[in-house]
Amino acid sequence: MKNKADAYQKAIERALAKHLPLPDQKVLHASVIDAMRYSLLCGGKRIRPMLTLAFCELCGGDPEQALPFACAVEMVHTYSLIHDDMPCMDNDDMRRGKPANHKVYGEDMALLAGDGLLTKAFETVLSAEMDPLRVIQGAQILAECAGAEGMVGGQCIDLRTGDGDHSLQTLQMMDMGKTVALISAACRMGCTAAGAAQEQLQAAEKYASGIGMAFQIRDDVLDVLGDAEKLGKNTGADCKQEKVNYVTLLGPQRAQILVESYTAEALEALQNFSGDTAFLKELARTLAGRET
Repeated sequence: MKNKADAYQKAIERALAKHLPLPDQKVLHASVIDAMRYSLLCGGKRIRPMLTLAFCELCGGDPEQALPFACAVEMVHTYSLIHDDMPCMDNDDMRRGKPANHKVYGEDMALLAGDGLLTKAFETVLSAEMDPLRVIQGAQILAECAGAEGMVGGQCIDLRTGDGDHSLQTLQMMDMGKTVALISAACRMGCTAAGAAQEQLQAAEKYASGIGMAFQIRDDVLDVLGDAEKLGKNTGADCKQEKVNYVTLLGPQRAQILVESYTAEALEALQNFSGDTAFLKELARTLAGRET
């Protein structure tokens, strides 16, 4: 898995830098591009864009052609992190081991940097050199998953969980939007780039749902039991803000059992593919037991 992950990551880093190059410092808007690059190019696991490339390859496509889709997903993810860290949202000071964007560039520029990355994402999708219909389908998937019926809707529920609804059902609805939706976009856009059949798109969505929920629940476990230095961000954020998560509702042991259950669902979904699924299987297992 490591060799393939390294190859994917190197390709993703090169493509991200290409799609968002250094600005001419003489232009008046250079500061917003600097802020966009600060968060986009500061590292991270790159799980979502790797999923795009992996599913494209699994479905018989060329991962190189899917790089614009992969970069677009990562741009949307990064914009969401910038906005999520702001005082009006989660009010976090650290992200990926560095000061959050608004701590470096100010709240106004951080807001614009997030907006800039969201719009740049769709510009990047539309730059893909493939069948125009696949480009349109990729853009549609990303728009649906990133919007009010997906990631934005999940964030809305997150902001409202302090209003008294602390049920497991509400928590699952929130995470299906806030976390799973963009992971689903990453997987399905990879399939779309390869011209995959509807059955493969549906299986990719099931895999995304499984690893997405497992990822979020594991994140809740690490927020309580994890090491802030290893994670590159502050722990105990939900507790400080009196937010409900899987650990507060179920306890850490039952929450981790749920992680394993969702991971099993993801692995089962891969049975619908005839290609080599070893990378995606190992990724699912790694995310279920991650410490960072």
